[in-house]
Amino acid sequence: MGNQEFMRKAIEMSLKSIDNGGGPFGAVIVKDGEIIAAASNSVTIDNDPTAHAEVNAIRMACKKLGTFDLSGCEIYASCEPCPMCLASIYWARIDKLYYANTKQDAEKIGFSDNFIYEEFAKPENMRSIKTTAMLRNEAIKAFEKWEEKDDKTEY
Repeated sequence: MGNQEFMRKAIEMSLKSIDNGGGPFGAVIVKDGEIIAAASNSVTIDNDPTAHAEVNAIRMACKKLGTFDLSGCEIYASCEPCPMCLASIYWARIDKLYYANTKQDAEKIGFSDNFIYEEFAKPENMRSIKTTAMLRNEAIKAFEKWEEKDDKTEY
């Protein structure tokens, strides 16, 4: 299979998602020319706002490979990833991202990420979610313990 076939599988997952009651998004993760995960959006099915196709595919691929590091993998997304999914792709260390529909296409059908980008650009005190820092002097103990731990798995 080649790049176009992998993307067609992501698109197929997006179409199946609609039939199953999910959003119109699909994603495929490929390693060494083989699909290791294919997933769709299941936000409304699972009542999980993080169950985007890319995140679902990352979770599936990590379980299959037994690792949190997806270096050497590529992801094919039926739509340009939202900020959460793009961050997840970076955290997973996926080497390459391919996408089909654009975020402008998604916005036209009611899936806009603009408010998130706008919120990120604002100072904390101007964001719609009120944010308060507290108990840092207690919480820092976990960071100190982590820093001193010799046998930790870094990620």
